Amino acid sequence: MSSEKSTSSSPSAVPAAGCLSIFQGIFASKPTTSTSEEFNEKNAHLYRGENSTVSTLPPAYQSLSQEMSQLLVNEASRVPLSDLWEKDEFAKAVHLAIEGVSSELRAISLKLHEDPELSYEEHRAHALLTDYLEKKGFEVERKAYGLDTAFVARAGNSDKVTIGICSEYDALPSTDSPTGAFQACGHNLIAISGVATAIGLKTVIEQFGLEGQVKLFGTPAEETSGGKIVMLDRGAFKGVDVCMMLHGANADVIYPAFLALDTVEVEFFGKASHASASPWEGINALDAAVQSYTNIAMMRQQMHPSQRVHGIIKDGGKAANIIPDYTKSVYTVRAPKFVEVEVLKKRVERIFNAAATSTGCTVKLTWGVPYKDIISNDPLTRKFEHYMNNQGVKYASKQEQLSKLSGSTDMGNLTYALPGIHPMFNILNLIGEDDKTMGLHTNAFANAAAQPVAHVATLRASKSLALTGLECIVDSVFLKAVKQDFDTQV
Repeated sequence: MSSEKSTSSSPSAVPAAGCLSIFQGIFASKPTTSTSEEFNEKNAHLYRGENSTVSTLPPAYQSLSQEMSQLLVNEASRVPLSDLWEKDEFAKAVHLAIEGVSSELRAISLKLHEDPELSYEEHRAHALLTDYLEKKGFEVERKAYGLDTAFVARAGNSDKVTIGICSEYDALPSTDSPTGAFQACGHNLIAISGVATAIGLKTVIEQFGLEGQVKLFGTPAEETSGGKIVMLDRGAFKGVDVCMMLHGANADVIYPAFLALDTVEVEFFGKASHASASPWEGINALDAAVQSYTNIAMMRQQMHPSQRVHGIIKDGGKAANIIPDYTKSVYTVRAPKFVEVEVLKKRVERIFNAAATSTGCTVKLTWGVPYKDIISNDPLTRKFEHYMNNQGVKYASKQEQLSKLSGSTDMGNLTYALPGIHPMFNILNLIGEDDKTMGLHTNAFANAAAQPVAHVATLRASKSLALTGLECIVDSVFLKAVKQDFDTQV
């Protein structure tokens, strides 16, 4: 892509722009003179903070010093730009815009990491992000669409093409953290990735007078009830042509295999009686709950290996000498595709109803808000891959990527409503090495989300996402292909 005309030509892989000079030359390929272990040990201060040791308990990490944070920006600006970033005025503008706010975004990321907030309680994160975006010239709508911790930040001069970007900033509950929460899914990085991408797009739109706009959606509660789904239902994404976001991970993935899910609350109602004096007079609601749990376990033998059903008994009775007249359980049903979830739901419903019948109980099933699987838009994915390739990132085959089942996300519902992508980027290293031992939603991953290498990886991916969105603005043929692919897949 150039400032004069969009092009689909693919420059050869070259060292990345905008990263520490110590990383120069390793983005295009792995080091040829040393092992990855030697590389990681040599540059350990970039992963952990100066003079620190890796801790698995958040937030026990060494914060980057002011001097080191400034080094990130200064060194990045001195790294020679590749052909793409040097010769393409759009790409160069995106690069300079994002690198120019690197230290500011680093400070925001660390603040979100040190001060985590749970779903729909992200008030300080909401204020931090919206205040910053307003200072950067965005038109900001706080408490958007009836959600106190949602926002929309707009920039651009036309709604001819609207590019949507999502940020997340809610944390997970933790019994180890003194705050009761931790960023074990790296939402501090997702938050700044959205901001960085929006700033890159805003800069190019304004600098070159392009007809288009960017909307950054601050989406709360991804970890629980799905803020994006609420915003979608309330019309937040009406008029948006494409919507994209990034997510940190332990590997580089452009075809993430997020599972669709639905969650059900199962209540059994029986009749209480004395468990010793007259148990025959009771109707045991706990028996129904246990039957359900056991029969679901037996059903797993006939489930496809990619499908999941897991649950807990939240209320199994009040006293051991009383036949329980009430129990409550919660189960989550997951599958690679939402249509599979719908089929699996009917199977577990038969189990619950059978348990009620066999014990004489009645049952009440309350299904929640379903999370759908991700429909990765192919033209958007390939364009993002193109720009990541030009920063040295290589990907496994699509089939191999899709074989790695993941969790679930409310972003899936957006990809059923409009074209979108949800690439995952490796926050652990910059040389493309997967770490299967480092799972998300763990103390170790929370610690990794605060390290300097994770920040560098976030900005690298944000530049590619900004340029992917920019293609939709400057190339009407490409945007048409994006929408045609969406229509075909959905």
